[in-house]
Amino acid sequence: MSPGFGLVVRFTLRAADAAEAFDALVSRTLEGIRQHEKGTVIYVNHRVPGEPLVRLFYELYEDRAAFDAHERQPHTRHFLEAREQFVAKTEVTFLERLDGMPSV
Repeated sequence: MSPGFGLVVRFTLRAADAAEAFDALVSRTLEGIRQHEKGTVIYVNHRVPGEPLVRLFYELYEDRAAFDAHERQPHTRHFLEAREQFVAKTEVTFLERLDGMPSV
């Protein structure tokens, strides 16, 4: 079983009108991930109930090399640059797998 490589990213958006544009940017980025990133296992944008300016990403990659490849993709580079107009704060937590299901 591969240990995988995961992270959680909490974005606090600048304003309520930024949420729709940010979510659209994420959806366009996901198109590139689906087409070009076989090593990306899970990449999900979550809304947090009761916190309309927060988005929470859960990302899981086959391994660190798959994450590094993700970071170099043109669609990811575009997202990282474009998100700044919508995001007031970014918090990243890297994860180490202990146990779980399904195996990656």
